[in-house]
Amino acid sequence: MPNEVEQPRTAKVERKTAETHVRVELNIDGTGQAQISTGVGFYDHMLTAFARHGRLDLTVQATGDLHIDQHHTMEDIALVIGQAVDEALRGREGITRMGDALVPLDEALVQAVIDISGRPFAAVSLDFVGEMVGDAPTQMVSHVLRSFATTAKITLHVRQLAGSNDHHIAEATMKALGRALDAATRYDPRIAGQVPSTKETLTL
Repeated sequence: MPNEVEQPRTAKVERKTAETHVRVELNIDGTGQAQISTGVGFYDHMLTAFARHGRLDLTVQATGDLHIDQHHTMEDIALVIGQAVDEALRGREGITRMGDALVPLDEALVQAVIDISGRPFAAVSLDFVGEMVGDAPTQMVSHVLRSFATTAKITLHVRQLAGSNDHHIAEATMKALGRALDAATRYDPRIAGQVPSTKETLTL
């Protein structure tokens, strides 16, 4: 089976609506390089952490109706990144499929568990203290995770085990998401060319 160096799993996705214009380039088999411009500074920080700790090469260029609020922009970016992950993984042959990560950041501790199942689902349990972290609404963190899981076609569980600082909780969440995705998408040489499912498909 060709390895990830010979055939990197990449995708380019663009979404343009009356509310946002989002362009994403993704390399699953990257080194954690990120070029992020969303118009929401803390979201840039979150996505950079996601890419760095997930060893993804990720470029995001987005404009949106931030004069209204951050919702449409943050949501649509998550949808497009999820779509890029789905497209980059193609038929899912040879992947580990499931991955989990437990990430601390000072007093915060967050766990993310992923199953690249083809079945979109997200269960998210985060307990933020305030309404905003930087220029991003804290309620959007959970919404971003659910949006990502929908278009990536993954099962995602995220739970906060400890934490009282909203910045730390959000950042630990995105680091955990990246690390869990990295683990789940790694090739397993023992099942080269095989889809890790008794159904023999993870795309239907």
